[in-house]
Amino acid sequence: MSAEQPLIADLFEVDKRLTLKPVVDFNAYLRNAFGDGPCRCHRCVEGNGDENGYAHRHSFELEGRTLHRRFASTAGSDVLMALKKAWLSYTKAELITVGALDMATLKSFTDTALHERLLALLPASGLARESEGQWQLQVLAD
Repeated sequence: MSAEQPLIADLFEVDKRLTLKPVVDFNAYLRNAFGDGPCRCHRCVEGNGDENGYAHRHSFELEGRTLHRRFASTAGSDVLMALKKAWLSYTKAELITVGALDMATLKSFTDTALHERLLALLPASGLARESEGQWQLQVLAD
C-alpha cells in the first residue's frame, strides 16, 4: 500500500509555481485580452469586418464564439511585459526576447483553457510568429 501512496500524491499535487502572482496575473491578462463580439474599430466598421490587408487580425473565432482583441492593452510590448514577468517567476530565468520561444514551457504555466487565446494573441500583437512549427519572438518596433 505504501508504494501506491506516492502515485496518488502525484496525481493531486499542484505545481506551486502556478500560484505565483506574476503567473496568475499572466493568465488573468489572457482572459481579459479579448472582448465579446467582432471588432468595432472604425476600419472594421467601414470594411464590414473584412480584415484583408490588415497586418494583424482584429476579430477571432475562439471558444466557439466571436471575440475581438482589446488593442489598448494588447500591444506587443504589453504582452511581452506580462510574459516576461510570468516567465521569470515560473522558470527563475530571464526570457530571451528574440528567437525561438519554448512553447512547452509557456503552455506549462498558462491555463489549458487559455491556450487558444495565447496562440491567437502572440501573432495578433506582433510579438511572435509561427514558422515551420516553431514559434519565434520578434523584435518589437519602438
